[in-house]
Amino acid sequence: MPQRRSAQSRNIALLIDADNASPANLESALTILGDLGNVNIRRVYGNWSKQGLKGWAGLVHRYALEPQQQFDLTKGKNATDMKMTIDAMDLLYGGHVDGFGLMTSDSDFMPLAIRIRQNGTPVYGFGTARTPEAFREACTRFIDLGAMAAEQEREPDAPAPSKPAVDESLVELLGDAWKASKRDDDGFASLSEVGQRAANRSSFDARSYGFSRLSELVQSLPQFASEKRESGLFVKRLR
Repeated sequence: MPQRRSAQSRNIALLIDADNASPANLESALTILGDLGNVNIRRVYGNWSKQGLKGWAGLVHRYALEPQQQFDLTKGKNATDMKMTIDAMDLLYGGHVDGFGLMTSDSDFMPLAIRIRQNGTPVYGFGTARTPEAFREACTRFIDLGAMAAEQEREPDAPAPSKPAVDESLVELLGDAWKASKRDDDGFASLSEVGQRAANRSSFDARSYGFSRLSELVQSLPQFASEKRESGLFVKRLR
């Protein structure tokens, strides 16, 4: 049985839909993908004759991006989606990629994300608040880079903006995961198990809500109590 490779040795591919992603968010995506491993494959797709991709063109050498030219075959449509999907499947079946990042706000990539996950390979989606739910939920994790960028651009002495509200559906999701987890006599369950169970139902990521990790998000919720132990953080649903 092959041994599980460490994060430092995992090969990660970042595929960017330049027509539906902002170059201003590239650094954040690369940093977050460090969760999975080393981003050795970095491809950005688009019709480079378009003025709208000038921002991406300026980052090609700085971030070692491999530009993929794809001309528009029909007016009002682009062939970028198909080319990016074909490349992703080639990489997946090549057997040398341990995880994917898909940087796009286009729901057309939902089937691709689903297929990658069916292979047991993690796929992180990077988009904005306008990204359709279909693509968000198809990913292992989805990160709202627009929300992260707004926080990063805030002046140091400016008042901190309110974090995106944690919707009731997420609270219920975490509550259901807590109920399904192993609990001690006081009703506390390991947050790592709760988070794993929640991840099987949703692609949410704490960073989309202004928190750096799940533990911070849960500790901010009045519906949960938390308790730090030697083995990690434990949580309990209160109401």
